Amino acid sequence: MASDSSTTPHPGEAHLQNVGQRLNWLRAGVLGANDGIVSTAGVVVGVAAATPNNVLAIATAGIAAVVAGAFSMAGGEYVSVSTQRDTEKALIAKERWELETMPEEELEELTELYRQRGLSDDLAHQVAVQLTETDALAAHAEVELGIDHEEFTSPWAAAVSSFIAFAVGALIPLIMILLPVGGHRVWIAAIAVVIGLFLTGWISAALGGAPRGRAILRNVVMGSATMIATYAIGALFGVAIG
Repeated sequence: MASDSSTTPHPGEAHLQNVGQRLNWLRAGVLGANDGIVSTAGVVVGVAAATPNNVLAIATAGIAAVVAGAFSMAGGEYVSVSTQRDTEKALIAKERWELETMPEEELEELTELYRQRGLSDDLAHQVAVQLTETDALAAHAEVELGIDHEEFTSPWAAAVSSFIAFAVGALIPLIMILLPVGGHRVWIAAIAVVIGLFLTGWISAALGGAPRGRAILRNVVMGSATMIATYAIGALFGVAIG
């Protein structure tokens, strides 16, 4: 029985047009979780240093940090991606108008773009002509603009994913520092934060193909520096208030 090589030329290998976009969203989610870990850890560690026995104050500050941070991340992503989406739509609209009003010039432009990619003059022209006959807008959007004209980025998806990622990351220091471990709560939270930062550093480096060790070290050092700074501030104000 012959295999259907036309549909699966490489069994087990993903052939998705939006693989890069999905990786970008996944990387953004990891970075959102990382922000949630670091910013919330800084808040709860600082409050715990100032009022070590006031669990209610620590919980209140921590929950406020989670909610404010998650909404801030979601809002920022929504605004940013909405702007990107509007720009993409404007570029596609402009390209559509150019194809309708100056098709010959657009065909020559597409031919030149393929020449720049290394094709010979004749082959570049043939490819441009065939793609123009098939779907001129798709060809120009891909080669000239680097945009899929049928799949724009979703601001709502970006906002929701950022909100969830930040909240999940933020829960790590918040939950750990509220454990009934007495005077060890800051140390327990700090250890959990370092482990979380180790994981997010490793995952983000793996997704980007970057060296793992360097990314992990940056993550852990910056997160630790944040906790040390806020702990010092909290301890200083705790002494002054007391």
